[in-house]
Amino acid sequence: MNKLLLKQQLANFFQEDLGFGDMTSQAIFDNELGEAVFVAKAPGIFCGEQIISTAYHLFSQDILVDIFKRDGESVEVGDVIAKVSGPVTDLLSGERVTLNLIQRLSGIATLTAEAVHEVKGTGVKISDTRKTTPGLRMLEKYAVQCGGGSNHRLRLDDAILIKDNHIAQAGSVTAAIRKVRKKVGHMMKVEIEVETFDQLMEAIKETPDVIMLDNCSVEQTAEWCKMIPPHVLVEISGGITVDQLNNYANSGVHIISMGGLTHSAKAMDISLDILVKEGASHV
Repeated sequence: MNKLLLKQQLANFFQEDLGFGDMTSQAIFDNELGEAVFVAKAPGIFCGEQIISTAYHLFSQDILVDIFKRDGESVEVGDVIAKVSGPVTDLLSGERVTLNLIQRLSGIATLTAEAVHEVKGTGVKISDTRKTTPGLRMLEKYAVQCGGGSNHRLRLDDAILIKDNHIAQAGSVTAAIRKVRKKVGHMMKVEIEVETFDQLMEAIKETPDVIMLDNCSVEQTAEWCKMIPPHVLVEISGGITVDQLNNYANSGVHIISMGGLTHSAKAMDISLDILVKEGASHV
């Protein structure tokens, strides 16, 4: 997690939400101090401790943030995740953006943990893809890690991944791999996506670092894995759901990448509740 980038992103998110200020809170409160807690309303895997701390310290370094659940930890309904103490106006002004983010990331971490559980004991890794929300990639991929998954490319400059459109334009798998080999250094991993038996055979001859089998059935995947040399990593991708994972994990692949971890995860229900002190008067 790049802390400087996180601070910049949160500042931009708050600018979008605040405008010239939280008119409701500013109209009701003056300089009152208060406390609020983040409470889990659903079970899952929490992700967002750095977001809570960084978000509220953007409003004031004097806001106290107590974290009770760490990233990657399980939460149950009713668990208090964190407490924030300080000016009530600041606590409420930071509520929506902070909740939106930690709910989203905790949902991704929870779905990832479910996927990882399905392949437990097989040695297969669960990976994400670049199917992330623009502007949130760093955070969403961090959430995958918190759920026990691994990250695929963070950006296009991380590694070579030759896909169907590259192959179509280059003319063949062989041509695409050879053109790449001429231009990139020895430290750059080369992965190629194949969809047909002929493409697979071409790829094997060119010895890439990783071969991705795209949209293959379990049976086809198992058959093709037997043909791929053991020193080449095999990845499977293409609409794979959690309930299919165990079958694919026993087909011979090393990595299962799932776009759904980030583009289809359900947000975890988390609330921010102001703690009302006993004896407080109400008008």
